[in-house]
Amino acid sequence: MTKANCRESEYPIDPMFLERWSPRAFTGEIIEETQLLTLLDAAHWAPSSSNMQPWRFLYALKGSEHWEEFVSLLVDSNQEWAKNASALIFVVSRSFNGARSEGRSSYTHSFDAGTAWGHLAMQARISGFYAHGMGGIKHDEIKEKLSVPDGYRVEAGIAVGRIADKNTLSERNREREFPSQRKPLSEVVFNGHFIGND
Repeated sequence: MTKANCRESEYPIDPMFLERWSPRAFTGEIIEETQLLTLLDAAHWAPSSSNMQPWRFLYALKGSEHWEEFVSLLVDSNQEWAKNASALIFVVSRSFNGARSEGRSSYTHSFDAGTAWGHLAMQARISGFYAHGMGGIKHDEIKEKLSVPDGYRVEAGIAVGRIADKNTLSERNREREFPSQRKPLSEVVFNGHFIGND
């Protein structure tokens, strides 16, 4: 059993897995590009099926020429708080395997991209940052405006920054600003056949 913040695991995992969570309150301070690239370097070492590495990351640093465009590509409710992040990232994944597999579709491209995002989130915590993944993004506009080629799927957005006091958030978001809990392990892990159907 491991404890960190208000979380407690059922088995003795490393505390960093409990310390990682997804805050919305960010300081808005500038992140150095090399600091962000450190997180992305960790992400690109994630395992992938047949080593195809289908993930691609598009990023903008706060204060850069692309910043306002990236903020505008989030849904309004995410723009409200993510504009105070230090960096925004969009994750896309290649949905086909390419020449090595004669252009066949890749069944695991999203799974692999998600693994890379997990590596990024953990490296963020190790580096003193937090990363908040977002499904609330304008997928079609991202594809068009950021020149994402056909054959790639826009997966998610990520806000990266240093954590700020939750009182910087709107009342609605302040109420949600805490490390969320998880279902009991027994509800998501089965020895043998699937049990239940949420």
